[in-house]
Amino acid sequence: MKRTHSAVQESGPATERHEGFTAEEREAMKERAKELKTARRGSKTDPEGEVLAKISEMPEADRVLAEKVHEIIKAGAPQLTSRLWYGMPAYAKNGKIFCFFQSAQKFKSKYATLGFSDQAALDDGAMWPASYALTRLTAAEEKRVGALVKQAAG
Repeated sequence: MKRTHSAVQESGPATERHEGFTAEEREAMKERAKELKTARRGSKTDPEGEVLAKISEMPEADRVLAEKVHEIIKAGAPQLTSRLWYGMPAYAKNGKIFCFFQSAQKFKSKYATLGFSDQAALDDGAMWPASYALTRLTAAEEKRVGALVKQAAG
């Protein structure tokens, strides 16, 4: 039997099939396109205000995490600038995305994520984590996130 290549990908049970991007992925791409369009036009937006507004729109569990992560990042690395990236809070260094928060709700995930780009100074040998799952932030996790941000910011 000859097999042909198809754009349909299986995910989960054989009855569940997805073609192309999910609705959530398409929405994130639209948000990113809007962000780029706004930036090209040189719009006089308030990036910090946009980030805080986006955080305020999140479901409570994600909002609580995002507010705390925002607070920790701003305190630990005040040189980073807040902005939206694919519709999620992100923080830039010299105009390049440095780290970001992705709500669990955004892609219907099990957990929220704190991710770092290659701009972050987290290198540790030949392999190291660049993304962290967040389900809650106790004092210990807050301290760890703060230390990671300070280390990453150099």
